[in-house]
Amino acid sequence: MTRQRLLTIVRVGIAVVTLAAVVYAVVKNWADVSVHLKEISWQEFALASVAAAIGTWLTMIGWKTILRDLGSDLPMAPATGIYFVGQLGKYLPGSLWSVLVQADIASHLKVPRRRTAVTGLLALGLSLLTGLLVGLPAGSLLLRRDSDGFAWWTLLAIPIVVVLLWPRLLNAIIARMLTLLRREPLEHDLSGRAVLLSVATFIGVWLCFGAHTLLLAHAVSEDGAAHPDLVVASVSGYALSVSLGMLTIVLPAGLGAREGLLTLILATAMPTPAAAAVAIVSRFIVTIVDVLAALVGWLYARSHHLVTERRAEQSERAEQSL
Repeated sequence: MTRQRLLTIVRVGIAVVTLAAVVYAVVKNWADVSVHLKEISWQEFALASVAAAIGTWLTMIGWKTILRDLGSDLPMAPATGIYFVGQLGKYLPGSLWSVLVQADIASHLKVPRRRTAVTGLLALGLSLLTGLLVGLPAGSLLLRRDSDGFAWWTLLAIPIVVVLLWPRLLNAIIARMLTLLRREPLEHDLSGRAVLLSVATFIGVWLCFGAHTLLLAHAVSEDGAAHPDLVVASVSGYALSVSLGMLTIVLPAGLGAREGLLTLILATAMPTPAAAAVAIVSRFIVTIVDVLAALVGWLYARSHHLVTERRAEQSERAEQSL
């Protein structure tokens, strides 16, 4: 069996398993979602979906910013196809499938796999760190459930996150990682400007998804909507729950863990049943947005003839000649 045929089989296998996992995630939650959808007007559902879509689009912009700084300034069409199609890999158990899929697709456009993989890992890392940063107030809500006031000591985590986002440290980590994997170093270091822009972009991602959660919270529970902590619980709670869910690598896209933690956080500002409804409907919307983004990205790239079998074969021959 040739290498090309083997890679084709692997790609098809990953696509089939990923699609099955996505369908399972939607079907599994459908019974609960259908009960609570009637409590949300179509206008509120649409606004929450738009906020989630903007947040999803910004994640691609953050990823593209890093990839451009490392040496591959892709146009929007192929960047959209590579990132969003690859992102469906997060619905498989393990956090790195999306990185592997993105590296495989990007190689068709002569982007080195090493560069795409480093970009994907950096995007995951920066997303996680900024999510934990935005999620600190939600952590305080959980920790003070039995006491009054803000848990100020949680702010001690801010310097730790800032240090981890220091460009020189990030570049040292990248170099060490490539050395351990016995791979060639990158052509140049990640710039401080790229780190700053991507961090700002990922913070914008969390704010968009927080607005998405807040819209659903207002729609599901009128009593909870007046609670002074609802904004913090929604905006900060989504960031914290998804970030910690990313660490549960054995669960596809943090399935279950993310919803459970978000429910606990929202329950500090609204009735628990309503909080659970928000978590379930949020998962449903985000999953549908991911699937549609992947579909649109693939169609957009194909319509511009930027991802074709001919390009893939040329890329394979170029790699084999090295």
